[in-house]
Amino acid sequence: MPSTRPKPQPSSTDLDPEWRERLLAEARAPWKGLRRALWFALAASGAIGLATMAMRASAGAEVASGDLFIQLSACIGFGLLIWRDR
Repeated sequence: MPSTRPKPQPSSTDLDPEWRERLLAEARAPWKGLRRALWFALAASGAIGLATMAMRASAGAEVASGDLFIQLSACIGFGLLIWRDR
């Protein structure tokens, strides 16, 4: 006759302490790596746009102030998000 006794469930203390800390950190801040990569990509895009506008302005071409404001705010805004998300 087979045993009907339930198998013991692993408790949280059975986990490796390092693995447990990593899981708890991921639960506190899910998708942190992907989110930081996105903020970095968007900040870099703003910086490239700002550099392009600076080169155009130094060559004597006219740069729209609205476009300059958008690029500048993207650099500052996404830079702040990177700083805040650490």
